[in-house]
Amino acid sequence: MSDKTRFETGLAMLSQIDGNAGQQVVETLQDIAPDFGKYLIEFPFGDIYSRKGADLKTREIATIAALAALGNARPQLKIHLRACLNVGCSRTEITEILMQMAVYAGFPAALNALFAAKEVFEEADKEAKAN
Repeated sequence: MSDKTRFETGLAMLSQIDGNAGQQVVETLQDIAPDFGKYLIEFPFGDIYSRKGADLKTREIATIAALAALGNARPQLKIHLRACLNVGCSRTEITEILMQMAVYAGFPAALNALFAAKEVFEEADKEAKAN
């Protein structure tokens, strides 16, 4: 796949998953590391997310579990929690996934992730009321 096709595929996938949240991250990088923004579109979204074999819901479940387990990626976790909702995960599923992280990543990681989810859910509720 050409770089242009990878980028276009990545942008389309990112839009489907995150709406405009991911694009905002890329735009923020323009004045410091524009190439990194390009790589962020091409590799994760153009190459990996667009692969056959796992649907977007499964990929986002894996992503929020990994980010929660890391314990140091709250901004990215919040973006992917929203994405998880966007691709069909319920709040109950998300909560259960994050609680599961207590077993493998520890209670602090699970607590931090649950508090991030609470914020994302509250933000989504505010947006829904505004619309």
